[in-house]
Amino acid sequence: MRFKSAIHLFLFIFLNKLFVSQQIFVPNERPEDAGLNFTQLGNKYGQTVIEHNVVTEDGYILKLFNIPGNRSVPVLLTHGILDSADTFLLRGHTSLVVYLRKFGYDVWVASVRGARYSRRHVTLDPDKDSEFWNFSVHEIGYYDLPALIDFVLSWNAVDKLSAAGHSQGNTIYYVLGATRPEYNDKVNIMIALGPISYLNHYKPPIHTIIKLGPLIDHVLTTFNQEELFGDNSIYRTEINKFCTPYEVGYALCGEAFFSLAGYDVEEFEPAMFYVVIGHFPTSTSKKVAKHYLQIANNGDFVYYDYGQEKNLKLYNSETPPPYNLSAVTMNVALFVGKNDRVNPIENVRRLNKALPNVAQFKIMDREKFNHMDYIWGRHMYEYLFPYILEMLERFNS
Repeated sequence: MRFKSAIHLFLFIFLNKLFVSQQIFVPNERPEDAGLNFTQLGNKYGQTVIEHNVVTEDGYILKLFNIPGNRSVPVLLTHGILDSADTFLLRGHTSLVVYLRKFGYDVWVASVRGARYSRRHVTLDPDKDSEFWNFSVHEIGYYDLPALIDFVLSWNAVDKLSAAGHSQGNTIYYVLGATRPEYNDKVNIMIALGPISYLNHYKPPIHTIIKLGPLIDHVLTTFNQEELFGDNSIYRTEINKFCTPYEVGYALCGEAFFSLAGYDVEEFEPAMFYVVIGHFPTSTSKKVAKHYLQIANNGDFVYYDYGQEKNLKLYNSETPPPYNLSAVTMNVALFVGKNDRVNPIENVRRLNKALPNVAQFKIMDREKFNHMDYIWGRHMYEYLFPYILEMLERFNS
């Protein structure tokens, strides 16, 4: 216990000295943006936000936000695991939503099933019915994306849209293209920010989390925890307790964050950390997390593993088959950071070879570019967004 306390004290002193030397501002009160919802954030930064509810084939009610543009070119943004639509606006005037709107694009931002704003179903209550949380990455790609895409295309009276997804937000497009190939023609370009598919290469401490997966699953099952990181859950309560005290919170929780995503203090400064912690992490299902752990342990990009008996009924195989990525014929642009600890470059190189229509495979120039810089990085309008714009202009000229 004394050793851990000493480590925490060292990190507190070290990081605070680092912040002072780099003149990084540490707020002494909760930033306003930490408590604003998507529409409030949009309005604060000069954007008109229209809210829509989209119902999937299996009854989930998804929140879809539209920031209208003056061009009839829709761009659909999808977030990562434990995240929500908010993530694309947290940088305010320099966020991806505002950047795209500046160039006239009609921006659509979704929250997928189970995430903040999308904890709704036509018959199931997420707080009472465990069946609500019976979905993996597969269902998000197979049901949510078609509903969202069809709604946007119908609203805009066009036959194609462009898409950009961060982390899980692009995983679901590989599921979609492989299982519902008719949707490949409805997406003219999918921009993958921090691509996630194959997970056979990983770095500490991700390695430890993957190895502890079965134990974590057993504990969550024992305590009947089908939802992870709900806004009113004990997990969020503990995060708020340890991560929101100023200076100390960033020193401790920031250290944990960087060890998972990759160190980049310059792009994820304390002021932004306290905005993010008001929105992230948010809810998803245990089954989504378990699906990623299965993919990592399997070594291939596979369907959900239900066990031999159910696998035989669903897949006609004792083990889950891999998704057929050769069927994902939509154009895909892959953007990967050299410092991405969640999904190292080796995994994305493999994905690059598996997809038939890769329009661009871009390794970001910045050495410290990590897994979350794409959405929360302080200078993405300089390091990343021009490349996204280039792709959008190329496929929407």
